[in-house]
Amino acid sequence: MESSIEGLLYYYQTGGYVMPPLVLCALLLWYALGYRIAAVKRGSRRSVRNLIERYAAGKWQRPSGIVQDAVVRGMAIRARRLPYLRRHLDDAFSDYRARLTHFSLLARIIVASAPLLGLLGTVAGMIETFDSLTDSALFAQSGGIAGGISQALITTQLGLAIAIPGLLVSRVIDRRQQRIEMDLLQIKDILCSQPGMLTNNIHKAES
Repeated sequence: MESSIEGLLYYYQTGGYVMPPLVLCALLLWYALGYRIAAVKRGSRRSVRNLIERYAAGKWQRPSGIVQDAVVRGMAIRARRLPYLRRHLDDAFSDYRARLTHFSLLARIIVASAPLLGLLGTVAGMIETFDSLTDSALFAQSGGIAGGISQALITTQLGLAIAIPGLLVSRVIDRRQQRIEMDLLQIKDILCSQPGMLTNNIHKAES
């Protein structure tokens, strides 16, 4: 355990002044991705139409995701028989959009900037390497050529290690977000355009 901690500390110190912002980027990125993974939870795998029909027929369980929660909210609004139903549904579903896109911009910025920070560390390491070639004192004090090359490689490695997994996970989350957004749009379309089908299902459930 102690050897692992010492190895991490050596890795951190060798990277130079670029390491603190890179570590901060990694922490912020995975915090943002963790939030987004929890936010894009759809709930049931059933189709939107099937969820609406089950709710109208009284065959319903506690909502466990955005789509199920949207069905409950949309059906409650529709039951009030308000004019301009689509407008009320748009207003009611607006917070879902905010929840789905929260931290998405932060994640994209970090994924784009982490390799650039790694490149900055690479440049700093190469500068130290060239300085060592002209000053033998630096070779003894700070590691000289070996230290500069280590700094260059470590920061590049960490920048890519942050950006590549973050990019892949973000793509998966974005696809889930798009699917949920399409489901929310379908919920509004069904509730606004097919009131007869829902009314018949409710009457069957009551009888």
